[in-house]
Amino acid sequence: MSTPITGRAWAVLFVLCGAIFLEGIDVSMMGVAMPSIRAELGLSTGELQWIVSAYALSYGGFVLLGGRAADLLGRRRMFVGWLVVFLLFSGLGGFATEGWVLILARFVTGIAAAFMTPAGLSIITTTYPEGPQRNKALLVYAGTAAGGFSLGMVTGGLLTTIDWRWVFFAPVLISAVILAAAITLIPRDSERPKTTGGFDLPGAFTLTGAMLLLVATVVRAPDVAVLQTLLTAAAGTALLAAFIAIERRTSTPLIRLGLLRNSSLVRANLGAILLVGGFVGFQFITVLYLQELRGWSEWKTGLALMVIGIDSVLAPTLTPWLVNRFGNQRVVLGGFILAVAAYLAFLPLGTTFAAMLPTFLLLGLGFALAYGPLTIAATDRVAEDEQGLASGVLTTSFQFGAALGLAVVAAVLAAADELTIDAFRNGLLVPLIAAVAGVAVAAGGLRVPVRNQMAAQG
Repeated sequence: MSTPITGRAWAVLFVLCGAIFLEGIDVSMMGVAMPSIRAELGLSTGELQWIVSAYALSYGGFVLLGGRAADLLGRRRMFVGWLVVFLLFSGLGGFATEGWVLILARFVTGIAAAFMTPAGLSIITTTYPEGPQRNKALLVYAGTAAGGFSLGMVTGGLLTTIDWRWVFFAPVLISAVILAAAITLIPRDSERPKTTGGFDLPGAFTLTGAMLLLVATVVRAPDVAVLQTLLTAAAGTALLAAFIAIERRTSTPLIRLGLLRNSSLVRANLGAILLVGGFVGFQFITVLYLQELRGWSEWKTGLALMVIGIDSVLAPTLTPWLVNRFGNQRVVLGGFILAVAAYLAFLPLGTTFAAMLPTFLLLGLGFALAYGPLTIAATDRVAEDEQGLASGVLTTSFQFGAALGLAVVAAVLAAADELTIDAFRNGLLVPLIAAVAGVAVAAGGLRVPVRNQMAAQG
């Protein structure tokens, strides 16, 4: 019989769930508010996508370093300290009068999330004993994150109706409450952390720089000369090569390259890039289409997109049963097939909510089926002492996928003279192609015989 979670342990979990709820609501509120931000600050479509991409790239580029910092410098210290940074730069975004200030604020906010989130998750895994207690805590934590993302779509619409700046100021208020509770409730770190070693700062900076340059290459391709596109692509590739060289030589790498011999992990990360890239690109197109071409209000757009939030109900209920019944790879494949059907159903670009509802329902169901099982696949047959590393690599893939999907969609829309039906329909081909590629990746996993693919140590 398992020991029940104590009242104080529940209070600590409430604080940590507040932080992951803050992250989820922050991202989804931003998506609904982007047309209003564009209108006031005079941003182009390419500049507009950087509001989300800057956050995603800095988050994905530094999250592995964030997990290492929590182990070395103290989990509470990292959680509280970077929550303060998150609060301050969210406020800066609300006061921005220039696009570059807003993008800079989002970039630093992403760095703060990259250090804060793994610290919070590791507090859970070290506070609650392995078994029923920890599983319950993690399920509550994951459900809160999904709920924050869904609620953020509606909240973002309502706040933007007042003023888009409240999309930034609301997280400041939530952060302040969480900060006060964290200082009071989360136990102090021990003076001497058990983990030893150092930081791979060159690896973190070269990885983030490579992702930034590669995404910038895609975004700016329609507006600059071919030579400039080739130069930025070459620079991004060179930084990526430098990152690999650094990881081979350093004694404390961000990513042990031998881990990539695990084909299940590689497929899961490719699937993550395609799933999230398509999903975020679709949300970007849909928000612009509904608000700028169809004249929908922010709150109406948020309410419509909230249907996709059905995944927060299905993920912890239906998905585990399907995985037990049909296996992980088949459920992932089913999720991508539903995503293909969803994007195909949206291609006619209907004008009523009833016409769009099948897409939102199919996409919510498809995301619920693919997201969790991809997380399982990314840590399948990975050694116990590298589970955290594998999870961090997956987080990086999710964030890079979001930025890359947005970049490609923004480039396709920017290539059009104006945002017409045809331009939006061309943009929709991007998530559709990503979902079709996801089907191919997932189907490839079914053909691989089950064998121990654990990467060799060393």
